[in-house]
Amino acid sequence: MQSFNNISKENLAQRKAVHEICRLFNKSPSKGNLKRIKELCSHCGDGVIIKAGFHCDYGSQIQIGDRTFININCTMLDAPISEGVITIGSDCLIGPNVQLLAVSHAVNPMARLNKENFAAPITIGNNVWIGAGVIVLAGVTIGDNAVVGAGSVVTKDVAANTVVAGNPAIKLKDI
Repeated sequence: MQSFNNISKENLAQRKAVHEICRLFNKSPSKGNLKRIKELCSHCGDGVIIKAGFHCDYGSQIQIGDRTFININCTMLDAPISEGVITIGSDCLIGPNVQLLAVSHAVNPMARLNKENFAAPITIGNNVWIGAGVIVLAGVTIGDNAVVGAGSVVTKDVAANTVVAGNPAIKLKDI
């Protein structure tokens, strides 16, 4: 995990601008406002659908492959550093109320007083289905064709071609 200062003047200004773009999209999910959301991303493939309720902190570290569907109320906490990347492959289905959290805080209470954040990448392969209400934590990779059951909390990597569910998410079967 790499650390960064989330409350630096530069980062606060960038987040404020991105939050305004998200607010406008969520208030009026028109094609123009959707285009602004997609332009925040470092890469947003063809045929990507993002439904209203979308939120991110910086956007510049989000990469989305072709034909991915992101349902309502998705939160992606990315970071303005190389370790804060959120990568979603092509042909993925992201359910409603999913949270992709590449950012975290120190566990040590004294370290938290410094207000530093930590980030680790989240990587989601191709043709992955993430069910409603799933939370994916920093540093997790989800392999191609995997399915994450609704309400799961993903704390560790998920192998390709598997179904996982639960809190914490555990492997249920191969597919």
